[in-house]
Amino acid sequence: MFFRGRRLRTSAVLRDMVQETRLATQNLIMPYFVTETDDPGFEKPISSMPGQSQYSLDKLEARVAQAVDAGLTSCLLFGIPASKDPAGSGAYAENGIVQQAVRRLKQRFPTLFVVTDVCLCEYTSHGHCGLVTPSGRVQNDATLPLLADVALSHVRAGADMVAPSDMMDGRVAAIRDALDDNGFKELPIMAYSVKYASSFYGPFREAAESAPQFGDRKTYQMNPANRLEGLREAQADVDEGADIIMVKPAGPYLDLIRDLRNTFDVPVAAYQVSGEYSMIKAAAGNGWLDETQAVLESLIGIRRAGADLILTYFTEDILHKRLL
Repeated sequence: MFFRGRRLRTSAVLRDMVQETRLATQNLIMPYFVTETDDPGFEKPISSMPGQSQYSLDKLEARVAQAVDAGLTSCLLFGIPASKDPAGSGAYAENGIVQQAVRRLKQRFPTLFVVTDVCLCEYTSHGHCGLVTPSGRVQNDATLPLLADVALSHVRAGADMVAPSDMMDGRVAAIRDALDDNGFKELPIMAYSVKYASSFYGPFREAAESAPQFGDRKTYQMNPANRLEGLREAQADVDEGADIIMVKPAGPYLDLIRDLRNTFDVPVAAYQVSGEYSMIKAAAGNGWLDETQAVLESLIGIRRAGADLILTYFTEDILHKRLL
């Protein structure tokens, strides 16, 4: 006698009945890039991310409206300011581009769950995620109050959750204290807890116009060779008050997603980043694979590894094609 696993694969109905891992629209968060411009209807396609663009406020609203009609429940906002400076002041300006976008989306779509990326890299003239010294060293502690100001400004504009991505030590605690002290104790934080210094971010840096002008981000983002360090980073964020912890990128780090799922009792998110998106798009564009099947397989893999939430640029496609 031997194991006959094929018995449970004999029909599509039976295979669906015994499927262990499922993907739902509620698991997906769509990232958007909103740019500060006076040009109405502005849309700038991102060459390295086919199907993705930078949007003006009105164009973003129209795009989100279509996605909401198709079933979108949550989005993540990145902002591209009209001007940059060494302190990234546009990131925490009361009328900054993300703050404007949050107000506009929440007024039009009150039930849409709006998450904001909290970082300085899109807003600093040097492109780093924190303040830098004259010698070019990224300052950790001096950056924390600014990150807290960014988060607070987003929440005051109406954000439902903030997501610090900077990888400064102690930033979750600084943000939690700022929110609590200003009456936002119920506002959740989704921390980019396990964020690697990855080559898969390349297309994003075009999209967000956030490439560092010197050096790299290896002094604050993690070494891709390290696994246990990821657990320490996640533990620190949970201890400081993170409500959701994230792994970024997703695909190359499925082991970390599983590690976090097995270790912590908070929700786990994973970011299928720009490079992962662009690779599938490029391969599909060349006829090397079926895009729809590859997208769904990649996302099921991330869910199977243990992610409760997935940030993916394929969210709109999945909704409009009614794949779930």
